[in-house]
Amino acid sequence: QVQLVESGGGLVQAGDSTRLSCVASTWSFSTLAMAWFRQGPGKEREFVSTISQSGRRTEYEDSVKGRFTISRDNSENTVYLQMNSLKPEDTAVYYCAASTAPGEYTSEWSHNYNYWGRGTQVTVSS
Repeated sequence: QVQLVESGGGLVQAGDSTRLSCVASTWSFSTLAMAWFRQGPGKEREFVSTISQSGRRTEYEDSVKGRFTISRDNSENTVYLQMNSLKPEDTAVYYCAASTAPGEYTSEWSHNYNYWGRGTQVTVSS
C-alpha cells in the first residue's frame, strides 16, 4: 500500500509561481511512475504531467507545456510540480498519482495509476 500526501498550492495571483510536493510512504518509490492530475470546478479530472521512475521521461498536457515542470527526488520519496506563469484556468484541486507499471513508464490516463493522494487546492486569482 502506498500513501501519497500532497502539499503546496493555496491562493496565488495570476502570473505567480508555486510548487506542489507529493511525498510517498513507500520503500519502493524509485519503482513507481508518478503523475499529477487536476480537477477544476465543474470539470472532469484531467492529466497534467507524468514522470518515469528514473525521471528521464516526462510528459505534459499541452496547456501547461513551457509553464509547468515535473521532477522527482527518489532519495526523498517526493515528486514535485513547479508551476510558473499561473493562469486563472489553472485553478483546480491537484492530485498526485502513482503507478506500479514496470520500466520507464509514463501515462496520461488516470486508470493506469494505482494510488492517489487526496489532493491540494490551487486557486489562481486574476
